[in-house]
Parts: sequence; structure tokens; C-alpha cells
Amino acid sequence: MTRGPTLPAHRPSRLPSPLDAFNAAPADEAGALLLHCLHSLRWARRITEHRPYPDVDSLLAAADEATYDLSPTDITEALAAESLPDLPEDTYSAATTALTAAHAAYEAKFGHVFVIYLGGTPPEERLDCVLAGIYARSKNDPEDERVTSVEQLRRLAAGRLLAKLRGAGNCATSHPQPAPGA
Repeated sequence: MTRGPTLPAHRPSRLPSPLDAFNAAPADEAGALLLHCLHSLRWARRITEHRPYPDVDSLLAAADEATYDLSPTDITEALAAESLPDLPEDTYSAATTALTAAHAAYEAKFGHVFVIYLGGTPPEERLDCVLAGIYARSKNDPEDERVTSVEQLRRLAAGRLLAKLRGAGNCATSHPQPAPGA
């Protein structure tokens, strides 16, 4: 019995990744996604303009570098759109009161919301981490705190972007998944 021609081996096509979708998205859509990660138009435009990125690490490196190039106006814009991390629903009212008072004092001194990267922090430890951070950083002078806040914004942006590209959660939260090395 003779056999007919053999069909070539089937190779499944590679499904597009979230990075592929980001690279191919119209500039306004990519920019809108980026604005949810760091609320700076200049930052979002710069990252959007340098597409395509060959891999996630390259995108994260570009996002990181772009954060260091933000002007004081860009930083003010980004800080103005931030908010305190969400607290667990079962947080004691005394803790909520303490956080509200500490944040009011912080904002009065520095003129912007307190930002902190909580990636890798277990949910049950977040309140303590925020309170400890706000009390410790309230002792900073304004210039040192601005530098610290920018570092926290950088880490937040990287974590939010990574979470979005993984398809894990909402990029606009203040407590993203851990960024690489965090």
C-alpha cells in the first residue's frame, strides 16, 4: 500500500503578547495606558514615541530612564494625580484616623500626596508600612522628600506597567505587583 504525501508538521502560531499589543497600539491608546501608570504626559509621550520595544525589560528600562528626565513641572503633575494606597476594609478606625492626620501634616509640609511603593508588601502589613513611611519621611526637608517621592513614583510606574503587561490587575492602583528587583 502506498502512502500519500506527508503534511508538514504543525507549528502553532505565537499568540500576541501584551507587549506586542502595546507596541502595535495607536499612540493615543498606548499613551492612555501609560498615563495610568505614571500621570505625566511627557513621560507617556516619550515612552510611546520610542516604540517598539523588543522585550518587557527594554520597556521597563526606557520607563525608568524617562522618569529620571522629568522636570519639576512633570513631577508636580504626576504627584497631583496620586492618592494614598487603599487600606483593607477591616482597618481599625483609630488607624484610619492616624493615617489621615499624618497625611494631612505631610501634605501641608510638602504640598503633595504621600506616595509609597508597596510591591511585595503583604496586604496585612501595608498599613504599618504606610504609617511608618509617612512618619519617617515627614522628618525630611522638602528637597530630600521630593527626591524620595520621585523614586517612589519611579517604582510605582514600573510596577504598574509590569502588572499591566502581565495582564494582572488594574494599572492605576497604588499598590502594584512587585517590579523586577523589588
